[in-house]
Amino acid sequence: MDAPDTTSLNDDAATSQPVTFTHEQIRRVISGILLCIFLAAIDQTVVIPAVPAIAADLHGFGHLAWIVTAYLLTSTIATPIYGKLSDIYGRRALLLPAIVLFVFASILCGLSQSLVQLILARALQGVGGAGLMSMSQAAIADVVSPRERGRYQGYMAGAWAVASIAGPIIGGWVTDAASWRWIFWANLPIGIGAFMLSSRALAMLKVQRREARIDHLGAALLAICTTASLLVLSWGGSDYAWQSPEILGLGTVSVVVLAALVWQERRAIEPLMPPRLFANIVFRRGVLIAMLNTGAMFGITFLLPLLFQLTRDADASMSGTLIVPFLAATCVGAFSGGQLGRRLGRLKRLLQTGLVVTVLACSLFAVMGTSISLIWLMIVQFVIGVGIGLVQPCTLVSVQNSAQRQDVGAATGAFLFLRNMGGAVGSTITGVLLAGQFAASIAREGLAGKVDLGMLRNAETTKVALDPVLLAGAHDALMTAFHVAFAGCAAMSALAFIATIGLPDVNLRSSN
Repeated sequence: MDAPDTTSLNDDAATSQPVTFTHEQIRRVISGILLCIFLAAIDQTVVIPAVPAIAADLHGFGHLAWIVTAYLLTSTIATPIYGKLSDIYGRRALLLPAIVLFVFASILCGLSQSLVQLILARALQGVGGAGLMSMSQAAIADVVSPRERGRYQGYMAGAWAVASIAGPIIGGWVTDAASWRWIFWANLPIGIGAFMLSSRALAMLKVQRREARIDHLGAALLAICTTASLLVLSWGGSDYAWQSPEILGLGTVSVVVLAALVWQERRAIEPLMPPRLFANIVFRRGVLIAMLNTGAMFGITFLLPLLFQLTRDADASMSGTLIVPFLAATCVGAFSGGQLGRRLGRLKRLLQTGLVVTVLACSLFAVMGTSISLIWLMIVQFVIGVGIGLVQPCTLVSVQNSAQRQDVGAATGAFLFLRNMGGAVGSTITGVLLAGQFAASIAREGLAGKVDLGMLRNAETTKVALDPVLLAGAHDALMTAFHVAFAGCAAMSALAFIATIGLPDVNLRSSN
């Protein structure tokens, strides 16, 4: 089929046939999408080093975590909604308003005069950020066939990796050199560039407009269920005890509303997350594998900085630098997975290879001794990153490959939503394992009430505050806790591998 005429393809056109795009047209679409991905990715990390300055400037220390949590909450809720609506109205019709909303919210963040204002602006920014990520991935599925998608996967993985690594560095430098407000205002020129490139490029995409009913009740139930679940994960074990009435109440609400959401999606004419998606074994298994793999990734991302700070005397800045090999390796793995998937035309063996590598490398961390060299730590975390990175793009392509053309947006939105939930659950489980095992080991050593994790964050202070015997016992307990936590990450990857056993090894489509 000939390449589409860009002058005649617009959002009002309708087609039921797949369209083939030239490499030049795909490159134009990718260029705008990369800016969107970079914008959404960097905003999740650039704010972290600015949090202390924000607290001092806005005179608020009690709810600082909500600067990050508010964004995570709204972006997670909005992701599947964007996906479903884009199947009806087109990617361009959803992506461009999302960019405008994201930039507008960024300006509000920079103008905030109180912590409450900043948290509300971050929540609004999360709604826009969800559109940037979900529409970018769905638009790629529109212009690139599953078989050829790996050819461009490296660009997207590279944009994400650069944003993840550069975000904390840029955030710290801008905060020190100018003001924390500039980390939000800097989104304006990037957002304008993303809008202009995406507006022009995505005009090529044909949209089959149809009358549809929006599943308002499903969206409301999804918002309530997600909010309750994320609050349980955010507050449990920190703000409130896991057995507290607040956490048990929120947990009950999330379960009851989840049951109501399943009921609603089964009866809705245009469900937000169509049950027919979950009837497909490739979709179910792909989502489960992605959830477990992302849970392991978030868990390792949580553990590595703590490992370097508590056992290697690294400060916060140095620990961030020491995990760069892991972040860079995920990019290497994603690029390799995309290229190999394109050549092989199938993904099951790649998924299994990446998961086996992750399990073995995490197991090494789970048995490592205190004398292991820093070089070996760098090598092992690099290997873990490659394994996890290999799995990430393959699960997304597998899920999109299993969906019908009219469901690609809904499938992408549901996938990203559930994958993010898996990451939140994984990081929480890892934190619980670390803290719980450390407390249990301390109790067995008879050190309960004499030492905690906070006392071990600064080695020099600890050496003064604790006698050598006490310090040695606390350090042994700490290493045991890390062993258990890394074993938990290995277990998540092992469960993901088990899920691949029943995954059909279907061929990737060569057309959209």
